[in-house]
Amino acid sequence: MAALVVSGVRDLLKQADFTKVLRRHRHKKKWATTEPKFPATRLALQNFDMTYDVQFGDLWPSIRVSLLSEQKYGALVNNFAACDRVSAELEQLHARDFVNKAHSEGKLEPESGQMAAPSPASWACSPNLRCFTFTRGDVSRFPPARLGSLGVMDYYLMDAASLLPVLALGLQPGDTVLDLCAAPGGKTLALLQTGCCRNLAANDLSTSRTSRLQKILHSYVPKDIRDKSRVRVTSWDGRKWGELEGDTYDRVLVDVPCTTDRHSLHEEENNIFQRSRKKERQTLPMLQVQLLAAGLLATKPGGHVVYSTCSLSHLQNEYVVKGTIELLANQYSIEVRVEDLTHFRKLFMDTFSFFPSCQVGELVIPNLMANFGPMYFCKMCRLT
Repeated sequence: MAALVVSGVRDLLKQADFTKVLRRHRHKKKWATTEPKFPATRLALQNFDMTYDVQFGDLWPSIRVSLLSEQKYGALVNNFAACDRVSAELEQLHARDFVNKAHSEGKLEPESGQMAAPSPASWACSPNLRCFTFTRGDVSRFPPARLGSLGVMDYYLMDAASLLPVLALGLQPGDTVLDLCAAPGGKTLALLQTGCCRNLAANDLSTSRTSRLQKILHSYVPKDIRDKSRVRVTSWDGRKWGELEGDTYDRVLVDVPCTTDRHSLHEEENNIFQRSRKKERQTLPMLQVQLLAAGLLATKPGGHVVYSTCSLSHLQNEYVVKGTIELLANQYSIEVRVEDLTHFRKLFMDTFSFFPSCQVGELVIPNLMANFGPMYFCKMCRLT
């Protein structure tokens, strides 16, 4: 038997081609730039499986499959278009306005000049917003928005959960408002739709992203309205806003850069899980604390701030809020109170799935029946 094995090996060696490999064709496999790279989307899923399985336990498999499935959208009606006609057309698609549904059921009390008694600040909602969604389990899609008869687009397609931070901000007529990390522009547009902004500063560090923001504003908001609302678009370092315009704004939205969990699982382009962006990803919580601190410093005492991300990570959500409040108390002797959004969450439970165990703030988790989010938001009041 041994002789047969030896004979077989000899035959294989005779057939093998051992011609010398030229040096220029040699490479160490681990250094080869031509080797296929581990995609960033796969790295993101690997990371989420390790961290979110611990964070969410039995809920993670359901969240995971929802994140990997097609996202649902909402249609934010453009109040500067023929909004009644647009709303009627959306209703014909069997979509419903989830904001006004809560209002009509007597649950929602938007703050406006006509209200005799203001709602509690912790759950009062920004007024005049209409956003249509399909009901739970309905995976219908909205047709692309088109240019209306008034020269602006009829509606803006967005993750409907992205409207919740704007609603939670509780704008009132005449407010001075800062959107610290404004691009690509959906939340900025929603702030303008309320009709409450006496001044609106929309900032983003990236000039390419602010260019996209400008295009959205030009497509949806007439020029005279943009001028009347005194919209100011800038590309400054948001971390320094507290030094630039401290104690200035009534309402501040801090929608920070994050791991953008859903995007990271579906798109290679601009994916923060690319190996070259590892350090940027690791320092995200520090950047988020700096931005939230700047937003709070830019707020007047008695004013409100909403912090938001589109990440599930408690390191980017609750921990950032708690760390920033502690930082301001220790370094600036500024007291900040986290507002209770329990009632606010109950208003929208028919439309969104909320994580039941947030330490502070609220978190919309993706669910196959209501595949919005993730979207974390926390409302704070600067007391001193």
